[in-house]
Amino acid sequence: MPDALNWFEIPVTDFTRAKTFYETVLGITIAPMEMGPTKMGMLSTDPTAVGGAIVQGEGGMPSQSGTMVYLNGGEDLAPMLARVAQAGGAVVVPKTEIGNDFGFFAHFVDTEGNKVGLHSMK
Repeated sequence: MPDALNWFEIPVTDFTRAKTFYETVLGITIAPMEMGPTKMGMLSTDPTAVGGAIVQGEGGMPSQSGTMVYLNGGEDLAPMLARVAQAGGAVVVPKTEIGNDFGFFAHFVDTEGNKVGLHSMK
């Protein structure tokens, strides 16, 4: 088992708003897709990478408590973090050095009320 994580879902209540938020912060285009009554937007389309999506559907409830998902902040998470507020979210933990050469992390709350992390080595 090379990766501990296989798949993740970030629950959203307003798909269009969440899609705009994550496209702005991550600098990607999210293509919506429907799986029955559930609407999803893939955050990565690389079949060799760990995948995840924003998901609007029954039973999904945005939260600031519970499991914390850390998204890849790229080379340096600062540019993504700088786009959080302009996209309608809020930075709740600024870029912080982890120590022991583990890089940096930050936390933000998205437009749906989820607390999400970013990680980068610089």
